[in-house]
Amino acid sequence: MKHDRNYLMDRRAFVSMLAAGAATPLFPRTADAQPATKARNVVLVHGLFADGSCWSEVIARLQPKGIQVTAVQNPLTTLQAAVEATQRVLYLQQGPTVLVGHSFAGMIITEAGVDPKVSALVYVAARAPDAGEDYTALAKKFPTPPASAGIVFSGDEGRLSEEAFLHDFAGDLPQDKARVLYAVQEPFKKSLLADKTSHAAWRSKPSWYAVSTEDRTINPELERFMAKRMGAKTIEVKASHLSLISQPDTITNLILEAAGQT
Repeated sequence: MKHDRNYLMDRRAFVSMLAAGAATPLFPRTADAQPATKARNVVLVHGLFADGSCWSEVIARLQPKGIQVTAVQNPLTTLQAAVEATQRVLYLQQGPTVLVGHSFAGMIITEAGVDPKVSALVYVAARAPDAGEDYTALAKKFPTPPASAGIVFSGDEGRLSEEAFLHDFAGDLPQDKARVLYAVQEPFKKSLLADKTSHAAWRSKPSWYAVSTEDRTINPELERFMAKRMGAKTIEVKASHLSLISQPDTITNLILEAAGQT
C-alpha cells in the first residue's frame, strides 16, 4: 500500500509538471520533432531600415510555387501598430499561414504569431525575444555589432547612415543595388526600440531560423543563442544582414520547408 501511495503521489507530481509545461517545457521543443503543416499562404514582415520591397527576391521565387504571398508594410512607429498591421493581413488569409520576419520584425512575428492561422514562424537574422523580455538588455550580453554606431537620429526619427548601410547592413550586395535600397529605407521612431512583446509565439509554434554568419547588424552569436533557445530548425547562411536579398534561394527554401512544401 505504501508503494502504491508513493506511485500515486509521483504520478500526480508528474501530471502537475506537464500542466506547467506551457511555461517551462519538460523537453525542448524543436521544429525537427514536428512535421510542418501544409500551408499555401506566406506573410512577410520587414524590419528597420527597409520597406516591404526588400522581400521582392523571395516573393518572385515563392509565387511560381503556388504560394499566396503578402508583404506587410510595417509602419515602424510602435510595436503595437506593426503588430496590428500584421494582424490585418493575417485576417485576410485563408487557411494555414507561415509568418516570416526579418531583423526587427522578429519581434512582430513573435507577438502576432499567436494567431490561430499561423502554422509556423520563420526568423531571418531576426530578433526573437521572450514575452516581456528587454531585447536591448539581452543584446548587450553580446559584442555590439558595427551597424549600431551608424544609426543617425533627426528628432525622434532614426535611420542608417549611407556608409553603415552599405558596409554593415548590406555588405555582401553590389554597391549599386545597396544604394537603391538605401534610398528607400524607412525612418523609424526612436521609442520603437524600447517596446517589448507580451507574447512569445515561438513557445507554441514550430519555428525556423536563418542565422547570417557575416551579420554586422545583429551579432551572429546572439542569433544563434535565440535560435537555440526557441528550439528552432536552424540554418547558417554565409551572408550579411540582408540574406533575403543576397541569398534568396536559401531563404525561399527555408520558408517552403516551414510551409511543408519540400
